[in-house]
Amino acid sequence: MILVILETPISKAGLESLCCATKLGDTLTVGLVGAAAQEAANSIGGCGARFLAVEGEPYSVSRYATDAAAAEALIRASGAALAIAPCTHRWQRALPGVAQRVGGAIDTHAVDISPGSVRRWYYRQRIEVTLARAATPWIILREPGSGDPWQGVPAQATVERLDVTPPATRTQVEGIEAQAASQQTIRPDAALLFVAGAGWTKKQKDGAVRTSEASELILQFVNRTGASLGSSKSLVDQSGEGQAVLPFLTHLHQVGQTGSTPRHRKGLASCCHGEEPHVVGWRFVNERRAINLDPNCGWARGKADVLYVADAFEVLREAAKALGQPGAD
Repeated sequence: MILVILETPISKAGLESLCCATKLGDTLTVGLVGAAAQEAANSIGGCGARFLAVEGEPYSVSRYATDAAAAEALIRASGAALAIAPCTHRWQRALPGVAQRVGGAIDTHAVDISPGSVRRWYYRQRIEVTLARAATPWIILREPGSGDPWQGVPAQATVERLDVTPPATRTQVEGIEAQAASQQTIRPDAALLFVAGAGWTKKQKDGAVRTSEASELILQFVNRTGASLGSSKSLVDQSGEGQAVLPFLTHLHQVGQTGSTPRHRKGLASCCHGEEPHVVGWRFVNERRAINLDPNCGWARGKADVLYVADAFEVLREAAKALGQPGAD
C-alpha cells in the first residue's frame, strides 16, 4: 500500500510525486491536505487511487502542528507501508516529526523510488546512494524536478474526508507577502537557467567597468525570456569584498558545488570560466551553452554543448532587440 501526501491546490512537485508513485505497481492512496479537496481530487481522478482528505480552513495554510496532525491521520487511515510526499518546505518541516509519531522512518531528497529502495545524491551530486529500510511506514520526500509530472486525464473522484480535530496552535497566518512576478528572478519551473559570472563586473575590452549596464541587460533578458537567474560563487562573494556587484544577486542565486543544483532543461552561462565547482551544479541541466570571449575557457573543454565565443554585452544587446514581450522564446 502506497500513500502520496499532497497539499491543495496540487503543485507541479506534487504531480511529480504522484507520477512516481503510480509506477511502483502497488495499491495507491492519495491523501489531500487543505481546502477544495474535491476539486483537487477530480483533477487527478484518472490515476485510479483511493482518495482521503483532511480538509478545512486550519489545514489550508502551512503550520507544523496542523500539517503534522493531518499527515499522521492520513498515514494511519491508509495503512500504507510507504508514504511519498514532495520535498517542499511544508513537508520537510512536518513529516520528520510524523515519522517519529507513527514509529516509522524517513528519508529526504530522494531522486528515484523503486519497490524496496530509493536513490539520492550526496556531496553536491557527486555520490549516488541507494537506500533500503525495513521500518514501516517508510516516509520518503521526493526531490522536485527529478522526474516528470503526472499527466493523466481528470475524472470524478470519491473523497473520504477524515474527521481530524485541529490541534491548538499559537501561530495565526494573516497572509503572504511575495515579490511581484517581475521582481522574482529565481524560477525553478523555467525552461532556461541563465547564469551570470564575475566577468560582468570586471573591466571590459574598452577598459571600462559597466556594472549598471550589465544589471540592465541581465534583468531585461531574464524577464523577457522568463528564465531563471543564477550566479557563480565568485560573483555573489564580491558583495562582501567591497567590489562592484549586481545589486539583485544574493547567495540564493548561487549555482555550483556550494550552491543550488538546478534542474532546468537548458542552461546558458555568461562570463563564467566553467571550472569544476561551477559545472558540477549543472549536472541535471540537459542542454548547456556558454558565452565567453576566451575560446579556451573551461566551458570549451567538453563542459558545454555550444560555446559562443563573443562579448556577452553584445550578445545580450542583440538578444534584447530580437526579443519581444516578457516570456518570449
